[in-house]
Parts: sequence; C-alpha cells; structure tokens
Amino acid sequence: MKFEDLLAKVADEPVFRTGFLAASERSLAAVRLQLTRWVKAGKVIQLTKGLYTLAEPYRKVTPHPFVVANAIKKGSYVSLQSALAHFGMIPEHVPTVTSVTTKRPERAETPLGLHVFRHVKRDWFHSYEALDLGPRQKAFIATPEKALLDLLYLTAESDNYDFLEELRLQNLDELDPKRVVQLATRSGSPKLGRAARLILQLIAEDAEDAR
Repeated sequence: MKFEDLLAKVADEPVFRTGFLAASERSLAAVRLQLTRWVKAGKVIQLTKGLYTLAEPYRKVTPHPFVVANAIKKGSYVSLQSALAHFGMIPEHVPTVTSVTTKRPERAETPLGLHVFRHVKRDWFHSYEALDLGPRQKAFIATPEKALLDLLYLTAESDNYDFLEELRLQNLDELDPKRVVQLATRSGSPKLGRAARLILQLIAEDAEDAR
C-alpha cells in the first residue's frame, strides 16, 4: 500500500484500526509493517496497539479526545469529571479523559493525551448517549445525571455536602431531579440514595439563588 492509498481511505477518519486497511489475514502483516514505517516517518501516529490517526498535516479531522477514548476501549463511555466538564457543569478544564467500562480498568497514555478507564458492574453500565462532537465524530457520553452519580459511585466517602461543594457544580439546571432520584434508586445503593438527596438540595439552593 502506498501512502496516497492510505490517505484515500482514512483522511476523513479521526482514527482507524489496522484491520480496516487489511483486505485479508495474509495482507495484515504487510499493513502492520507499512504502518510502522509511516509512524517512524512521522506521517502516522500510533495511539495504542492497532489504533492510529494520521499526523498533521495529512489528516482532515482532528480526533476528539472522547472519540479516541471510545476507540481505545470498545464497550465504554466517557463519564465522571470529563463528561461534567463537557456539559459545563464544573469550571475546571479536565485534561485526562475518564471513561466507564464493565471490562478491566486501564490507563492508556497516548500521544494525544491520557485516558483512564474505571470499572463498574454490568448493572450500573447504562444512561449514556451517542453525541455529535464534530464532522464524522460521535462518542458515547454519560448523561449529566449519570456522570455525576458515576463520580460519586466511584469515589469513597463522596456522599456528603462538603464533597459536592468542592466540585463547584454549576449550571445545575442541566440536571433533571427526577432522573437523579431514578438512577440512585435503580442502583440500590444507600450511598447514592444519600447523595441524590444532597444533589436535590443543591439544585433547590441554586434555583433559589437565581431568583
């Protein structure tokens, strides 16, 4: 395969896998060898094993960090502080992309950034949506309510007012109070039940301050 052939196939793709380029198992080894050469030449960037993106100036689409996260570990969705920052619910920039998965936890350092994958039980893996992030880019992201509850679920001793205050939550009108209660109840976790009541208190206080 020539580099021009690669561009014809993936220039519009944010990321691509080795298998996408191989016509057969026999050609897979040749594709891997060629990709290794292009990585060394600075034309292609290897993100993780088998996952690549074109280097600038060859790519037409800059990979969104959330798209990269979904691609690194299939069966995951972006959540916790990463999703909360995306929805404008916390003021800080979050450089590390944190996702949730039912698979083993993982920490993946890539040339485009750090990705952390947190493990949850299968019955807590829900309430996420495929959201548009730009041309040809979509990623699975937790709903605002689930992102906040995922953070509380995965953080020890987080079911207290001080912890929630330290998050400096904003735009609380983005949260659906009924959905917060439904998710907490569905979890069956007393901890999340207590946290949900505190979240409702914060929502009420925020609404009162806005008047």
